[in-house]
Formats: sequence, C-alpha cells, structure tokens
Amino acid sequence: MARLDARLSGPASAPVALALSGGGDSLALLHLAADWAEARGRRLLAVTVDHGLNADSAAWTRRCADMARAVGADWVGPVWTGDKPTTGLPAAARAARHALIAEAAREAGAHVILFAHTLDDIRESDRMRAEGANLGRLRDWSPSPAWPEGRGLMLLRPLLEEGRDTLRAFLTARGGGWIEDPANDDPRHHRARARRALASEAPVTPSEPATEARTVSLSPLPFGAGFVTDRAVPAAALAILLLSASGGVTPPRGDRLARLVQRLRAGEGVSAVLAGARVQTEGDRVLIAREPGERRRGGRTEAPLVLPPGRAVVWDGRVELTAETPGWRVVPAAGRLNRLSRADRLALSALPSWARGAAAVLIRDEADAPVLAGAAGAARFLAPRRALLALTARGFRVQPPLSDGETTQEGALFDPVHGETPTTDLFSNANETSAPHDRAPEDRKPI
Repeated sequence: MARLDARLSGPASAPVALALSGGGDSLALLHLAADWAEARGRRLLAVTVDHGLNADSAAWTRRCADMARAVGADWVGPVWTGDKPTTGLPAAARAARHALIAEAAREAGAHVILFAHTLDDIRESDRMRAEGANLGRLRDWSPSPAWPEGRGLMLLRPLLEEGRDTLRAFLTARGGGWIEDPANDDPRHHRARARRALASEAPVTPSEPATEARTVSLSPLPFGAGFVTDRAVPAAALAILLLSASGGVTPPRGDRLARLVQRLRAGEGVSAVLAGARVQTEGDRVLIAREPGERRRGGRTEAPLVLPPGRAVVWDGRVELTAETPGWRVVPAAGRLNRLSRADRLALSALPSWARGAAAVLIRDEADAPVLAGAAGAARFLAPRRALLALTARGFRVQPPLSDGETTQEGALFDPVHGETPTTDLFSNANETSAPHDRAPEDRKPI
C-alpha cells in the first residue's frame, strides 16, 4: 500500500481506474488496489478492453467483470471495434487499449490509471529494445500515451519491483485463479519470444539509461502555440516539447533528433521541422511551435471541426474547445489572419510571424468572420500541461516552474499550469478599436 499512498490521494470523490485484463499480474493488482481503496475510502474502477482478437475474449471479459465486482470495484468493458490491421497488430491493439481505457477513466472522473507492469515486463522490454524494438521505458509514474484521449491522465505502475512469480504466489494464497492468454506464448509476437528467451537465462537487474542534464529552461508561448527554451535542451526533453507543441503522437526519429540537438549545441542558426513542429533559433533562444504547413502537407485538406454544444472536443491535438451554443466551427488561422479583428491581430502579434497561422480560430454558422479561440474561457491550451507532466515524469526540472505543484502526486495534477488557459483579456470582442488590455470582462463574448 505504501507505493499507492506515495502517489494517490486519500479519501476523494474521484475514483482510481485500473486496467484489468484478467491475467495474473492485473488480477493481483486488482486485489491489492481493492484493499487500498477500502482502507482509504476511494472508489475503484476496473476497465477491461475486449480487443475481439480471441474466440474466448467475450468470456474473458465477463470473467473480469465478475472478478472486479467480487472485490467491490466498479467495472466497465469497452470494446475495440472496426477493422484490425494485418501488420503491426500488437502495437495497434496496445494503442487502442490505452485510448479506450483513458476514455473510460476520463468519463468516470478518474485522474490516475493503475497498470500491473512488473519487473519481468521491464526485462522483456529491455531485451526487445536491444533487438531493435521502438518501445518506451516503463516508469512507475508517467502520462497516458493515448492522445488526446489521455490528456491530463497519469499511469501508476506500483508493481515494477515485483516479479510475476511473486504475484502468482500471492493470488494462489488468496485462492484465486487467473486467465492465461495464449498470445503471451505465441512466437509470432516479439514479447513472447523475449519472454521465452529470458526464461532460460539468469535474471539480470535492469540498468538505468544514461542520464542527461535534468534542468530544462522553458517558457510557454501565448495561445498554447509552443515553447521557448535554450540550446542546452536535452534530447529527451526536446522530443517531449516537439510533440506537445505539434499535438502529435509520433515521436521524432532518433537520428533526426540527434542531428538537431548537435546543430543546437554547435550554435548554428536552425529553422527545421520535426514531428510536426518548427524549431527556430533566435540567438541563444530556441522557439518551438506548431508548423502551420504540416496540416496541408501532401495536398491534404481538412474540413472545419464542428463544435457540439456543451461537449469538449480537441482540435489539432492542441486546443480543447467547448461551445455553449450550436453553429461554431474551428479552423486554423492560416489564410484568415487579415480577416481577424484588429484586437485579435494585435493579440497574435505576440507570436512569431511564422507560427500565427497555426492558431485556432472560430467561425459561427456560415459567416466567414473568424474569431480567435479562447473567448470567455471556451478554449484550453493543452501543450503546457502535456509538456510539464511528461517532463517531470522523466525526472526533468522545469525552470522557471510552470506550476506550483510537483505533478508527481495525484493531488497536484490539476494545479494551474502557466500557459495552459488563455488570459481572457487577450481575446475577441465586438469592439475592434479597443486594445486587448482595455476590455472589461463583461464585454468578452462566450462562444
């Protein structure tokens, strides 16, 4: 229970979510978490994803529901529907699982999702990486990899110091059985081959990767457009900033990231696009923001995103918008900058000229009178919090701090983050002749 206490709050209205597959690891965690939740006065929500990849998956799902309810937990069972890929199925299934679990957790109001990864999982992942797999390193506390479904959600893995044998002995002592998925021993899957190879070798304690500098100089740009850092930014931190600024999910290729870091260290003038973000140097300053042209790359055209009234939606992986009334659509500012109000153009002038076209603007009904997103708190910019959670989970210290909280415990996850929400006196209003800072709160228009 100590590992749960170290990260989670005590009595609270929000539940703690738990990923339950029915295997020995997740079932052991279910029992441990249920004991903790009962002692601490918390609700526990078990989430089982039915991938539909095995003839027995529906029966397994029903069994998970029974297991969860038997220990006093709530339970939901989202299903992965639609066509399944013919190649890269394990990775696709993993991504779908994270997204569905994140959606279920958010809907229930949870802030943290428990996963039952173990010391054996770390060893298998290390071996797979050594053999060329592109896997992230398992950490006890890390942001959900699902984006934008997992925005603001953290994963807690309290069993990383425990082996599978120990957990199964615990379950046996409690008189419980578990589900054995035959895919775990299918040699067509890389993890199954790694597991089989490690079974015949003497256990090796996983080694920690070489560490970089642990401090990141960081300030957010206005409108959640990106960040300002310096040339000493560590490579791992730079990768996080690129994805946070672009709203993307595909990390930059290691070789391209290494070349970019080398150029920054060498003092070169840099203007480069990587992972959907532009990196632009101004002396010793490094500006990182969404590259507007990436949305049109390859001749792609995207229809405006319609905002359903009263429901938050995420645009371009960077801005969460909520409309109070129907008829609103969100589009990029590119091609519409000269039709913005004078006040909005003045507000956008705080951004580098090359970054302004990526700003979110709103259009009402069929009119083509764009309004800079953020009126009356209708927009929440996601990049600052996404970057802060990922950086601190990796052990980086952000200077100056973006938040008063440490973001390493559940209770501090929703402390205010500098740059996350708009400064409301910067946004549109009907009076085009007034400067942004001259507007009274009652003059601001909600969408």
